[in-house]
Amino acid sequence: MTAIRVRGMEKSYGELQVLRGVDLDVARGSIFALLGSNGAGKTTLVRILSTLLRADAGTAVVNGCEVGTQPARVRESISLTGQFAAVDEILTARENLVLVARLRHLPDPRGVADGLLARFSLTDAGARKVATYSGGMRRRLDIAMSLVGDPPVVFLDEPTTGLDPEARQEVWGAVRELAREGMTVLLTTQYLEEAEQLAERIAILHEGRIIVEGTLAELKQLLPPAEIEYVEKQPSLEDVFFAVVGRRQGAPDSVPADK
Repeated sequence: MTAIRVRGMEKSYGELQVLRGVDLDVARGSIFALLGSNGAGKTTLVRILSTLLRADAGTAVVNGCEVGTQPARVRESISLTGQFAAVDEILTARENLVLVARLRHLPDPRGVADGLLARFSLTDAGARKVATYSGGMRRRLDIAMSLVGDPPVVFLDEPTTGLDPEARQEVWGAVRELAREGMTVLLTTQYLEEAEQLAERIAILHEGRIIVEGTLAELKQLLPPAEIEYVEKQPSLEDVFFAVVGRRQGAPDSVPADK
């Protein structure tokens, strides 16, 4: 039932030790958040797991395949979405998806494209050039492109970097849809709220080591509850933003304002 297993992972760039013995287990069909500040080693770990970088020490197994000795089989079973949307702005969304499907030699590329447009609420905008898309729409298309061929394991490396609050909500809905369809998602983020909203389990990576890991409830138990006699709930800035501008029509699932 484990989709990703990491043991003793180490990586250095010259004298800079980025990963210092990382151990990690991600269950199949779950969303696992790797939380850490810039420079903590999140992207380095994802690049190793996706076979783009070789570790100095340790082992990693993704979807039953050893990363170091079976890189081709690992690549067949994963998708990777980086920190910036890798879409062709000159093409339409449908053309981007058809292109990837043809590169993967899939039958019926147009059918694959139409199915993914529907899954990510982009059907109405499928014939528009990507240059006209908002940041959230581009990111949703980027994730859709990475799912051509239905890979069982998805790596999302800080997928909401640089997005506004409304676009972040759109991407969150897309990520939840992946989990509902049974995919395993390893999400790296530096946003505490993102990990809290999406992940079933959370690991905190700090200075190249996993310092704590568990469910949100388990992590909250690490701190004693505060004693509060009375709290008047005030709306957050996010509550105000969505109340004023409204939610975009056709956007994926959104988090209730009073979460």
